[in-house]
Amino acid sequence: MTDFFSGAALNNLTEHLLPGLWPFLVALLACVVAVPGAIYLSRRFGVLAQPGGRHAHRLPTPELGGLAMWTGFALAILVFLPKDLTSLGVLLVSGLAMGLLIIDDKRGMRPVVKLAIQVGLALLAVLVFGDQVKFFSLPGGHIVQLGLLIAPVSVFWLVGMQNTVNFLDGADGLAAGVIAIVALILMLAAAQLRQIEIVEISGALAGCCAGFLLFNFPPARVFMGDSGAHFLGIALGMISILGVAKVAVAFALAAPVLALAVPIADTGWAILRRRVKGTSVAAGDRLHLHHRLQSFGLDARQTCFVFYAATALLGGLGLTLFGHGRILAVVLVVTAVLTSTVVADILQHVGWRIPAPWFARLLGEPGTR
Repeated sequence: MTDFFSGAALNNLTEHLLPGLWPFLVALLACVVAVPGAIYLSRRFGVLAQPGGRHAHRLPTPELGGLAMWTGFALAILVFLPKDLTSLGVLLVSGLAMGLLIIDDKRGMRPVVKLAIQVGLALLAVLVFGDQVKFFSLPGGHIVQLGLLIAPVSVFWLVGMQNTVNFLDGADGLAAGVIAIVALILMLAAAQLRQIEIVEISGALAGCCAGFLLFNFPPARVFMGDSGAHFLGIALGMISILGVAKVAVAFALAAPVLALAVPIADTGWAILRRRVKGTSVAAGDRLHLHHRLQSFGLDARQTCFVFYAATALLGGLGLTLFGHGRILAVVLVVTAVLTSTVVADILQHVGWRIPAPWFARLLGEPGTR
């Protein structure tokens, strides 16, 4: 552990991660300031999630949290990043995603219309702003050029990210916390590759998620809505592609894919499950993994901790491909802390005790010391 905190390691960490700190803080503070306004606008215009059905909350809850998140993200981008095609593309496409999906939060959209918007946003990012996966790099320096598959693969990734985050947003604090962790993982990967602009954008995305989480962690006072989920999905997808596009690194998409392995698998299983049942892929249900964890007895906070730990652990494994092997030890410690917290909460709630009278005698009776 000493070499992890060595002077060289700390200098490298400071040099490459510090540019992302200020966008993180600005996005966080701006989001915190913007959330009360978003709550007011939600109530003023009736953009509220109503209780009942697949919703577990008991009171109508504001759904314009996505607007506050994008406001914090946009402010950090405009303040710290150069006004080039990269930053403006992420800002514009994510803003359109947030703005258009407010309609869905307000009065709902037909699934085919929502899918058309997702594909349209992906095409805008790919064809206009050049956010493309052009190759895959493999161990041994082998490069696989995608050629004619560039556009389809890129669009599939961006649409998939939007749906993954949208399906993940089914419990208080879940999507915002998971995406904040993934954004930090992307920031670490970009720092190792000396991609300062990606470090700054990733920091801004993590910051707006962290600021929103102060209001969205169980029990939530505001939801991000479909507008917020699609903003996070398209922004995360574009940032991860930008991190891959400029440097040929073996399995360069491994960090975000591994970090999101649990939500991606849950999304794929949900699509397959609904197709087998003959229901619409877009039809909501309470069979996602976070719902099943809660049916097993975990509350919303414990469910978040399980997802956070899985995301950090799998993302840490992905970072080993970028030369961050030592950070895996830190991730393991954090994961152990989160896991022990969940276990302790469960044991406290159920009142379970280890049947070991000899241990009680060893400790002595209360008041004997």
